[in-house]
Amino acid sequence: MQTHEIRERFTQHFVKAGHTAVPSASLILEDPDLLFVNAGMVPFKPYFLGQQNPPYPNGTATSIQKCVRTLDIDEVGITTRHNTFFQMAGNFSFGQYFKEGAITHAWELLTSSIEDGGYGLDPERLWATVYLDDDEAAEIWEKKIGLPAERIQRLGMADNYWHMGVPGPCGPCSEIYYDRGPEHGQEGGPAVDDTRYLEIWNLVFMEKERGQSTGPDSFEILGDLPKKNIDTGMGVERVAALLQGVDNVYETDLLRPVIDAAQEITGAEYGTDDTADVRFRVIADHSRTGMMLILDGVTPANEGRGYILRRLLRRIVRSARLLGATGETLEQFMTVIMDTMTPSYPEIADNRERITRVAVAEERAFLRTLESGTHRFDEAATKTRGTGAKVFSGEEAFTLHDTYGFPIDLTLEMAAEAGLEVDVAGFEAAMSEQRARAKADNLAKKHGHADESVYREWVDNNPTEFVGFSELTADAKILGLVADGVSVTHAAAGDEIEVILDVSPMYAESGGQLGDRGRLVTDGTILDVTDVQKIGKRLWVHKATVVSGGLDLGQSVRAEVDADWRHGATQAHTATHLIHAALRQVLGPTAVQAGSLNRPGYLRFDFNYTEQLSPAQLEEIALITNQAVDSNLAVNTIETSLDEAKKMGAMALFGENYGDDVRVVEIGGPFSIELCGGTHVDSSAQIGPVAVLGESSVGSGARRIEAYSGMDSFKYLSKETALATGLAASLKAPTEELPDRVAQLTEKLRAAEKEIANLHRQQLAAQTGALVEQATEVGKFTVLTHRLPDGVSGGDLRTVATDLRGRLAGRPGVVVLASAEGEKLPFIVGATKEAVELGVKSGELVKLLSGYVDGRGGGKPDMAQGSGSKPAGLDAGFHALREELAGR
Repeated sequence: MQTHEIRERFTQHFVKAGHTAVPSASLILEDPDLLFVNAGMVPFKPYFLGQQNPPYPNGTATSIQKCVRTLDIDEVGITTRHNTFFQMAGNFSFGQYFKEGAITHAWELLTSSIEDGGYGLDPERLWATVYLDDDEAAEIWEKKIGLPAERIQRLGMADNYWHMGVPGPCGPCSEIYYDRGPEHGQEGGPAVDDTRYLEIWNLVFMEKERGQSTGPDSFEILGDLPKKNIDTGMGVERVAALLQGVDNVYETDLLRPVIDAAQEITGAEYGTDDTADVRFRVIADHSRTGMMLILDGVTPANEGRGYILRRLLRRIVRSARLLGATGETLEQFMTVIMDTMTPSYPEIADNRERITRVAVAEERAFLRTLESGTHRFDEAATKTRGTGAKVFSGEEAFTLHDTYGFPIDLTLEMAAEAGLEVDVAGFEAAMSEQRARAKADNLAKKHGHADESVYREWVDNNPTEFVGFSELTADAKILGLVADGVSVTHAAAGDEIEVILDVSPMYAESGGQLGDRGRLVTDGTILDVTDVQKIGKRLWVHKATVVSGGLDLGQSVRAEVDADWRHGATQAHTATHLIHAALRQVLGPTAVQAGSLNRPGYLRFDFNYTEQLSPAQLEEIALITNQAVDSNLAVNTIETSLDEAKKMGAMALFGENYGDDVRVVEIGGPFSIELCGGTHVDSSAQIGPVAVLGESSVGSGARRIEAYSGMDSFKYLSKETALATGLAASLKAPTEELPDRVAQLTEKLRAAEKEIANLHRQQLAAQTGALVEQATEVGKFTVLTHRLPDGVSGGDLRTVATDLRGRLAGRPGVVVLASAEGEKLPFIVGATKEAVELGVKSGELVKLLSGYVDGRGGGKPDMAQGSGSKPAGLDAGFHALREELAGR
């Protein structure tokens, strides 16, 4: 049975049982505790916590959720049961059925025949585990399901008490295992051997809320959840391995084709060597996870989600090279995994080019890094052998890992080829120290879910009616007042308060558009609204300050949007859509929005793209955008179903979860069609001019365009025009000739500076003969310490020091020079060959001098440089240096 069919059977089983089928959420959600969605229940957290009522008719739901867990990336492939990306099939009950219902639903699907829509698993090979004191679940398994008591085992908190690892919902669980047979391990059930007995389903009886950890396997229980809930998860990949009769999750229809492609590319053979097999599995697993992350809008970067993606892609490249690949590989791997995953995720088809572009760009960048890292390894290995040692430093191996992305296995292989061993213990010590720092940093940043329970009553029973698409004012009733997270009944002058209204014309921040500004007015009372935020996508929270008067719960007010603010914000938001459309015309469909910010008169637009834009491309984007403005294109909004919107070609944002009904913003027919809930102008001419300020990098594979719109654009362009006019007048040249004239002047200036520098060096060279005469004998050495005139650069200091050292050749000479350059004091120490033979190390003398001038530096025994910030200490430093040489 193919994986796609396994997914379909699961969904249909629970839909027939009255559950609402919910599409998978993006891997990226706005959750402070998670980089990625790591469990099927994550999108349903507000319902489990009682912050919102579930919007499902029967209070039950089912989903096949995309998940990524990356805590043990280095262990991937070593075991054959775990993937970094996996699909968690789940059924959920929010206060409806509990233990008996969950267990019965799972058992029926697993054991029903293929003809009846089930998976047809042999019930005699199924085992169950329950939490230590969960007599109720054990009794259901034995009395209701008929599972023999000997196939029901009780396990502790580490195995059978579920939580997310952070504050949130939790509860005991019951897990279902499949006995794969004696060839896979010893008898005795999952308590004895969880390799032979493969866990395939986890039934969580969610009834508690946990707090912060109090130990490795303990945490504070904050209390009961509002309702007893069910959260179950069936591992799609594991069930696929069983139903397809393969040995592990890497040999199913989704991942085995990648392994086959890797065999063809590398020439290595899967299944003949344990080490090679791990590399094959890393390639398969990481190719799929990397592809799915890129699909959901992640791009490689040096931190956060982007760092995880970068690490995954680079591990693929390294593994392929260790297996024998010599060229680029990611494009082929991505093509295969996209083919296998598209039946379950049709959106892959529309993103193939972008996914490939991101992956290939990262591979090429890494191959360049790999080359420089190999050079670093060669230098370190040569140095190691030069000292007669046979062990490559663990610290050096860590540097290769941390700076150049070398895994320890690559370093081990290269070291073996060089006839060296590696200090693995030293490497692991450095890695442990880094992990400890990262863990401490992560814990410092991590916090529990935001407590939004104070808003729950309004979210569920009194969602805000937004009328701001057509009205800028509205009469409203105050349904709630919140101060410092607590519901209150009154606000006085000077108070900062959150106001909940039954009706609001004010736009709540979302989709990159900032919330409206405005006022709430009633008899003798004025509130300035400085921000509007959404809670649960249904409730508008108006953050305001009471300017005068007072406010009571239940009062009527007039809500007024700041018309100037709204006008500027709509201009910027619609301009963002035009720039997005222009980008795709110029750069192609792989330039996809990755984020935006719109405020009155200004916009920034982030997009996934791997190359810097040329001035010509930027100019063309600005031209297309302003041509659209000049064409006075109609801006239409259409409310329709998500399926219909996709058929229209409407673009959606990554990481955004849309409901069944969506709002489409269409500008000029096919020119721009996007899903968007923001406010917009009625026609493009109302935007006014759009001034594109430039573009920049915001991370690997991500670029940003910034622009002004409306009057802000006019003011900016007027200022630029005035500047150009003034410059043209000063240079006595037409404005169109300014670039050439400025280039000519710049060239002349460079030539003059070069000539001055040459004259300066000639003057310094002329002084060296006289400077040699100032050298004095200090113990065994001929020493020259001298402060040159201010303004001599570090490079010129090296030139003079090299000349003077040459003039002292044949005797143990030491030259020490310095010169103030602005706020810095560059200095240099040079030693002749004879001085070095007597034990002089210029680097040590630089460090000595640094202590007197608040500086730092280093170098080789015969020449070292530094820079300080305290010129007043130079004479004392010269004296200390002479004293040091005198004592040798």
